[in-house]
Amino acid sequence: MTSAKTVRVAVTQQEPAWLNLQESVQKTCRLIIEAKENGAELVSFPEVWIPGYPAWLWDRPCDFELNLKYIQNSLAVKSPEMDRLRECAANNNISVVLGFSENHHDSLYIAQAIIGPDGLIKMHRRKFKPTHMERTLFGDSSGGSLMNVVNAPFGRLGALACWEHIQPLLKYHTITQREQIHVAAWPPLFDYGGGPDLWSMSHEGCKSVSRTYAVESQTFVLHTTAVISQRGVDEMRTSTAPLMNSPGGGTSAIFGPDGRQISIDIPQTEEGIIYADLDMLEIVKAKGFVDSVGHYSRPDMLWLGVDTRERSHLRTHDGKGMYDCSEEVGESVGKVVYEID
Repeated sequence: MTSAKTVRVAVTQQEPAWLNLQESVQKTCRLIIEAKENGAELVSFPEVWIPGYPAWLWDRPCDFELNLKYIQNSLAVKSPEMDRLRECAANNNISVVLGFSENHHDSLYIAQAIIGPDGLIKMHRRKFKPTHMERTLFGDSSGGSLMNVVNAPFGRLGALACWEHIQPLLKYHTITQREQIHVAAWPPLFDYGGGPDLWSMSHEGCKSVSRTYAVESQTFVLHTTAVISQRGVDEMRTSTAPLMNSPGGGTSAIFGPDGRQISIDIPQTEEGIIYADLDMLEIVKAKGFVDSVGHYSRPDMLWLGVDTRERSHLRTHDGKGMYDCSEEVGESVGKVVYEID
C-alpha cells in the first residue's frame, strides 16, 4: 500500500568520462555528492554510463582498438571501483541506480545496479538482449536479471535499459513486482533527421516509450540519458556514423504515473541534473483508474510464464540433484537447479 510521502529524485544529464574507468568513478561520485547536497534521496544514471556508450558500434563494430579499450575500462561488480561507488552512496545516504558496462572475466554485459543508502548492492541485472549492433560487443542476460525491482527507503524501485522498454512481456513482469519509481536508462538520444533511420530510435521515439511505460505501470519514470560533446565524437570517431555523430543527446526527463512530464528540459548539449519532488499519492490516483496487474486485468484469460533461474555455464550431478558449479566465475555456488527423480 502506497503511503503519503514526497520523494526528491535527481536525474542526471551528463557526459560520460569516455573510455576511462577511473575518471568515470570520480565523476559519478561527484554527481552523487551533488545530488545529495540538493536534497535527493535517489540519483539515476544512463545506460552504460560507465565508461560511456560505445557509439562506434553503429559505424564499424570491428574497431579492435576501441573495443579493447572499452573492455579494459568496463566495470566489474566485484572490484575496488565498485567498492568506491558503494562507499560514496553510503557516505551520502542516497540510493543510486547505475548503468554500466559490466566486465565479467572480460566478457561484457549492459548492466544496471541499484545501490542502497547503506552501500549494499540491492539489485544487479543485465540487459536481457542487447540491441542490434550492440550484440557485437555485449552478451545476453539470464533469468536472474528478470528480478529487477527492490525495496528502497521511499518505495519500490526498479530499472530497465533502453529498448527493453519495447518488450511487452519484460515490462509486464517488471510491473508485476509492484514498482513505484522506475529508472529508464538510455544512451544519448537525438532528434529524428529523416532518411532511412528509424523514428523509433530518435529521442522523440524513445522518450515516448518511457512516457508510455509510466502510463502502463502507473509509476514515476526517470528517463535518464547521457550527453556527447565534440570531444566524445572525436574520441569514438563517429562523425560519419548514423548515430551520435554530433554534439547533443541529452533528453533526460521525469514522467508522472499518468504520463505527464513533470520536469523542465535541459538543452540537449548541456550537462545538468534534473530534480523533482514526487508525491507518491499520485500513484494511488492513477491506479484508481488503471492497474494492469490488478483490477484492470484478466488473469483468467491472459497470464505470463516466467523462468527466473540464473543459468550457469557449468553444472554437475551428485545423484541427488543438479548443482550450479560456477565458483570459478565468482557466482553463487551450491544452488539446486532442479531435483532428480
